[in-house]
Amino acid sequence: MDAALDLLGQVGAGALSLLLSPFYYVGIILMMLYYMRQTRMERAMFHVRLHAWPRELGRTIASGLLVGLLVSVAGLFLGIQITQEAVLWMWGMTVILAVFSVRYLCFAYSVGVLGVLQWIVGWTPLSDRGDWLGTVSTSLQALDIPGLLVLVAIMHLAEALLVGWQGSRFASPLFLEGKRGKLVGGYMLQGYWPVPLMLLVPAAGSGTEAALPWSTLLSGDSLGAGWMMLSFPMMLGFTELTRTMLPKEKASEASRSLLYYGLLLGGLAILAAYWTPFTLPAAIAAFVLHEAIVLMSVLREERKSPFYVNAPNGLRVLAVIPGTPAEAMGIAAGELLHKVNGRLVRTKEELHAALHINSAFCKLEVINLAGHVKFLQRARFANEHHQLGVVLAPDEHASAYVEPTPTSLIGLLRSRSAARREARANTDVGA
Repeated sequence: MDAALDLLGQVGAGALSLLLSPFYYVGIILMMLYYMRQTRMERAMFHVRLHAWPRELGRTIASGLLVGLLVSVAGLFLGIQITQEAVLWMWGMTVILAVFSVRYLCFAYSVGVLGVLQWIVGWTPLSDRGDWLGTVSTSLQALDIPGLLVLVAIMHLAEALLVGWQGSRFASPLFLEGKRGKLVGGYMLQGYWPVPLMLLVPAAGSGTEAALPWSTLLSGDSLGAGWMMLSFPMMLGFTELTRTMLPKEKASEASRSLLYYGLLLGGLAILAAYWTPFTLPAAIAAFVLHEAIVLMSVLREERKSPFYVNAPNGLRVLAVIPGTPAEAMGIAAGELLHKVNGRLVRTKEELHAALHINSAFCKLEVINLAGHVKFLQRARFANEHHQLGVVLAPDEHASAYVEPTPTSLIGLLRSRSAARREARANTDVGA
């Protein structure tokens, strides 16, 4: 009973300290900047807003809170030892790496690099110095890299759940340059979640004196002499670019890759926790395996033909604009507009002409993803715009497209204008 009351008290104190943590708000601000940038890009390319950034931001914050609760409960039984210094090291290294590319906003890279640096410092006499460099070296060597890697592995398992659950909702349609210089349609799937964590750690004389009623996996009975709760935020995020798959299919593929990565890294980290010499290989594997996920995704895309291109028997739907007749009629991304009011459409001009054939009624023949023809019809209401509300695959008249090159943290903070052929916009590509 005493342990339960102490635990509740520590949870309350941890929640309060989290509200005072600047890192949590830094993560939210970075997400807000990205979603605002996404909205600007959609307006520049398609003259419509497909995603409302306040709604996307609220959804990710709520999902992050839920995942943070689940991971924190798991942490109670794992006994991952983490300190305030470790949090500062992880976030500091993450920000440094994000200066080079936003996709490095992932603790797999920062913890992996810290593990390598710790090994390098261990072979030097820097810790024996009495100046600030010695203090920094001592702090670095005190990091529990295997425990941090276990935490990273758990976070990637949680990320796999989030990507499979919400990944396709963050898909943003793009016009991209194909292999032969021809414009094709595609999707950028990119989402970030701020995940607040509260973990139990050993406390030397400053925590509760009540012992935990269970033994943890990694810490054994070390929490029996006293413990405290440390709250801090972590960032989860993924980035995928596809020209060949539907957003749901790409999100499902990314979710499986993250699941395998989390399980493999977790096994390596636990092995390192019980056998110290394996810490360096586990740390290297953290970022090497993550880069392998990125490379495998790119290779899979290269082996397939672009999907979002127009066909001789119709126009490919790249996206459906929310709140439009197309959404009400049940048109889905990836389908082909075959006939409109009985007329075959192969260009945007033919589509617009066919829509004006009947001012009071609209009848469509759409080839669905299974290759079957489905018939859709809808009355035209007064004051309703003549367009369906679809974004079609690009043709030779498309005036803007996106060049997939990495974006740095500095680039994300800048306000970018519309993507044009003369000034190509940058997007983020990675796992």
